[in-house]
Amino acid sequence: MASIDQLRSGQPMTTTRSNQGNVSSSTSGAAKNQQPTSLGGSKGDAVSLSTQGKAVGQIHQQLAAEPSFDSAKVAAIKDAISNGSYVVDAEKLASNMMKFEDELRGL
Repeated sequence: MASIDQLRSGQPMTTTRSNQGNVSSSTSGAAKNQQPTSLGGSKGDAVSLSTQGKAVGQIHQQLAAEPSFDSAKVAAIKDAISNGSYVVDAEKLASNMMKFEDELRGL
């Protein structure tokens, strides 16, 4: 069976079924140029992603490769907290909390 990563790679997945219910999948580069094969006279199913689906998959792969936070900024904040120089702007914090609540209400 094909994994979700194989589907995201943009390669078409060819699936064939025999009369006994066995399933075989092919996602190799060679599968792009081949017609679906059938076992025991059964018709094969083919799956391909749209251009938009492939683009979403590429964006997902790019985002997964990047760190989810700025480690340099985290280290700087940790240093500021440890040496006592970190100052919280209460007005800015309250404003951001209210903006976040407003965004949640809009969902």
